[in-house]
Amino acid sequence: MKEEIRVALIGLDTSHSVEFPRRMQAPDCPEQLRVEGLRAVSCLRFETPFTNKQVLDERQKQLEAWGIRVTEDFDEAVADCDAIMLEINDPAYHLEYFKKCTGLNKPIFIDKPLADNYENGKAIYDMAKENGIKVISSSALRFSQNLVDACNKVERPTNMYCYGPLGIPPVGSGIIWYGVHCFEMLERAMGLGAVSVDVKKDNAGAVAVVEYPDKRRGIVELTVGAYTYGGTLRAENNNVSYIVDNFMFYTEELREVCQFFRTGEASFSLDDALEVMNLLDAADKSYETGRPVKLKR
Repeated sequence: MKEEIRVALIGLDTSHSVEFPRRMQAPDCPEQLRVEGLRAVSCLRFETPFTNKQVLDERQKQLEAWGIRVTEDFDEAVADCDAIMLEINDPAYHLEYFKKCTGLNKPIFIDKPLADNYENGKAIYDMAKENGIKVISSSALRFSQNLVDACNKVERPTNMYCYGPLGIPPVGSGIIWYGVHCFEMLERAMGLGAVSVDVKKDNAGAVAVVEYPDKRRGIVELTVGAYTYGGTLRAENNNVSYIVDNFMFYTEELREVCQFFRTGEASFSLDDALEVMNLLDAADKSYETGRPVKLKR
């Protein structure tokens, strides 16, 4: 791949469609946030329930100021790129646009969450595996350096507690759309193999208890309006707490995406993304029914 990887952004209904290009090429981007080796060249614009024309116009103006072509034509958006970032805030669109990208033979990053439910996430997973498509998907929270440091100190926690916001989306599930950040941190610490999720909701939000084999347990606390993240990892003789640095996590994620686009390798896999989707789907069902829900295998 070329020294500078040309990136096509699919979607403009999220602030990420501005924040990632900012770190690639904005002249006034602070040096500590900049990620070298990527350049956004195009963006596909379309409306979803998560935004409106005024916001899209404002974002388009900013992208164009950084030399990014904004179009409503899919073929034009992907014609001159080396890699694709699916940046669609509404996860109900992820499978549809992933299908459009499958024949392009270009690496793909799908921003959080993988899809709007487990079935559609599994469809993406199966398509990628069957067709040899290089694809990863994650929330930026997986890459918080403070979380990474905690995981390095407690490599196999028996218990993991994490906290973050429960967002209220215009459509769809808040557990899936915004709970993904905390469940991403949980999966980063605990790994694959969760068995079931039991969610209790109250006026403040929701608390999920995740069961793992060998008496391991995860607790995810989601609070409406509390936009801070952190947690604690515990093992038999070790206990490490961390707080997420919100200033850095987009940069930390974009570095990982750049490495994946360049080498095809990443510190996590599509199996991790599917596990997070499985956790989210089970948590959403438990949130609605008030009963524990087993993950699908």
